Amino acid sequence: MSSNRYSSKEELKEAVHTGYLLLNDEYKGIDNSQKDIRLPETDKTPAEIIAYQLGWLNLVMGWDRDEKAGKTVIMPAPNYKWNRLGDLNQLFYVTYSSYSLNELLHLFKETEQQWLDWIDSLNDKELFTQGIHKWTGDNPNWPLAKWIHINSVAPFKSFRAKLRKWKKEQQANI
Repeated sequence: MSSNRYSSKEELKEAVHTGYLLLNDEYKGIDNSQKDIRLPETDKTPAEIIAYQLGWLNLVMGWDRDEKAGKTVIMPAPNYKWNRLGDLNQLFYVTYSSYSLNELLHLFKETEQQWLDWIDSLNDKELFTQGIHKWTGDNPNWPLAKWIHINSVAPFKSFRAKLRKWKKEQQANI
């Protein structure tokens, strides 16, 4: 379903949770000793995929918290620019680099639940009407629901495909 075509909050939450479950399921059979293996055909390791998601899910929820607290929302993050997101992603990788794969998966589960709880705290007008939250900008095609989709449902799906390919390549190298 298109990110701004969700018909309800429940449909959006279902898409997020289903995507999360499918991505999380791809980690079955990946040992902690493999968490930092990067293959030439992929751009992230299994651990970096989770670190990326943890970083972005928390960052987006932080923008909303900051706005609600009356703070200036700095996007994407202090000292980072939209045209340098690779540097921000590297920060996420470093932040979570000392965690085991099981610890990362546990944090991911907790953060996905926080993400769903956050969505639950929003009403339909906030989710589907552009401009309610200033940090979402003024593009009418980018209501909050699209920000939620683009930072959860979409990468969950693309990372799932990357992990599946990674696992096949790992098995071929055994």
